Amino acid sequence: MERSKQKQMNESENEADSAINGHFDGRVKIPGWSAGGAAGTPSTAPSSSVMESWREERTRSLEDNELSLPSIAAAYTTILRGLKKHTHRHSPKKTPWRAATAMQFFTKGYQEKIIDVLNDAIFDEDHDEMVIVKDIDMFSMCEHHLVPIFGRVHIGYLPNKRVLGLSKLARIVEIYSRRLQVQERLTKQIAVAITEALQPAGVGVVVEATHMCMVMRGVQKMNSKTVTSTMLGVFREDPKTRDEFLTLIRS
Repeated sequence: MERSKQKQMNESENEADSAINGHFDGRVKIPGWSAGGAAGTPSTAPSSSVMESWREERTRSLEDNELSLPSIAAAYTTILRGLKKHTHRHSPKKTPWRAATAMQFFTKGYQEKIIDVLNDAIFDEDHDEMVIVKDIDMFSMCEHHLVPIFGRVHIGYLPNKRVLGLSKLARIVEIYSRRLQVQERLTKQIAVAITEALQPAGVGVVVEATHMCMVMRGVQKMNSKTVTSTMLGVFREDPKTRDEFLTLIRS
């Protein structure tokens, strides 16, 4: 009994140590998948706790939008009054409703699922060279200050007999960016979704973004940019593959 309890405690500690921004950075053995694509050869990949996130159900529906719009608009009315803006004037009369509708659009990623986006866009293809889509425009909202984050996303993966329709990479970015986000989480969610969908030999994601919470307020550094990356599979394990990816997205 004591030995069993100690084992559970050790497992819990290991999971806690590997948690980063709500995700697990641990690497687990997955039978039948390897960096080289050889069947039956176990290799490392993101843990299932991370990869299951791409299958998550919608957390908001169109009906939810309609039902919540009045309360969101009322909240904006309270904010405007708190800021001493006279909401009875003609010009800003509809501002609370416009702001509420805009916020629902800014966070429309909560209404979509990755599995719906991928749909029938995964193809069997005997291609094992790197695929890169770079300079994907990204707009998001800082979950700490509710101000914009915007920038570019670069995605690369090494196929393992399956490829994804190129536009779907941009759609994955759109779904995860149109939420209240932190850049570190956004970068990892994109990489994990592609890994789970395709089980490629590896995935690399780099995000370059400007945070208005650093530009409009706080330190007010106009030219600052934040760069985050997530490397999985051979992109993490093989320096040559990683360097090739980083060189190509900078070219």
